Amino acid sequence: MSNEPPPRIVPILPPDWDETALDALGAFPAARDFVLSRWSPDGPGVRGLHGLGMLVQHPALAKAFLTFNAHAARSPSLTTRERELIILRISILRNSQYEYIQHVVLGRAAGLSEAELDRISLGPDAPGWSPDDADILRAVDELHRDARIGEETWTRLSKRFDKKQIMDLVFVLGCYEILAMAFNTFDVPLETGVDRTTRRD
Repeated sequence: MSNEPPPRIVPILPPDWDETALDALGAFPAARDFVLSRWSPDGPGVRGLHGLGMLVQHPALAKAFLTFNAHAARSPSLTTRERELIILRISILRNSQYEYIQHVVLGRAAGLSEAELDRISLGPDAPGWSPDDADILRAVDELHRDARIGEETWTRLSKRFDKKQIMDLVFVLGCYEILAMAFNTFDVPLETGVDRTTRRD
């Protein structure tokens, strides 16, 4: 029996995605098409289904947010691995199980090892991180704690990243912090059949 609470905002499933919902989800076509190409009423759950289903309860918000999310999820100035480090760390700091489980899969695909995935929860000072990875994680921690990257971390990041990359780092984190708060507040449930072995509780 699941210990998860019932959703406060029940996700809408694809059979009930009307033209307005599909138009809103069109702001992030890769996410929409991933779900639609894999979903069936009798099949296993599709990763991300309930997140999108929650958003389309408010199509205007979904369209505006997913426009931002589409950039953050694929921001070309950062590598996929760098983005996933950011997203996984903020999902841990915000204790967002839904977001964390979705992005463990993506982190593996981006090249993060099992040891690195385990170490993200320990933060930037854990033994084993490269200085570059530690600075990314430290920036996430500082933004989470202070809403500002500290001077020392900023100086080091500025030697490695240009202005667009640092802006993307901040906005990627912000995007997924918003999602973590939404997933937690609305009790978005994990999809049936999604691997739950990555849960951190």
